[in-house]
Amino acid sequence: MEMRRVLLLGATGLVGSEILKLLLDDGSITRVDIISRRAVDSPHAKIDQHVVDLAEMDRHRDAFAVDQIFCALGTTIRKAGSQSEFRRIDRDLPLRAAELGREGGARHFLLVSAIGADSGSRVFYNRVKGEAEEAISALEFPSLTIARPSLLLGPRTEWRLGEELAKPLGWLMPPKYRPIEARDVARVLIEAARADRPGMRVLESREMREVTRRHLEL
Repeated sequence: MEMRRVLLLGATGLVGSEILKLLLDDGSITRVDIISRRAVDSPHAKIDQHVVDLAEMDRHRDAFAVDQIFCALGTTIRKAGSQSEFRRIDRDLPLRAAELGREGGARHFLLVSAIGADSGSRVFYNRVKGEAEEAISALEFPSLTIARPSLLLGPRTEWRLGEELAKPLGWLMPPKYRPIEARDVARVLIEAARADRPGMRVLESREMREVTRRHLEL
């Protein structure tokens, strides 16, 4: 199996923390560079942490000279405080990370986006996610994987009403919109990275749940 060095952005978030766990358990990963605003609480010989303001990613170009980049950056408009700040975090930062990765020779970019991402959407959140996808795809990575999860479930540090309601009622939703566990999104992205197929692949939430179900049945 080919040995790989990867970069992870968003390692302290819900999906990013699950990605990190799987990367550290993967024998084909030799090193995990992490760029984040705060240190991760996972001391490990594979980890090389860069605790910086994400707006200063350019100062750490060496960290982008990797084989693959996982980008799980994201927030909510409520937490961001404004639409402009939300756009900076969910579009501008992932795009800049992708640009630095392309310059550094990364061959595969794996992005955590969201269900309904569409640059032409009237919904601001979906429009920004779609803009990020389009801008990154224009960089023409040899491999690009985009995950579009629906409502994410998992151990969060803050309480969210929508998630609490979805836990018992999620099965009533159409399959496309049913909640998905963050660890399942992470698992599918890890498998996509291992396969490293050329071209662009978009993984919708329903497909990710099906992949996970088949994996558990094996």
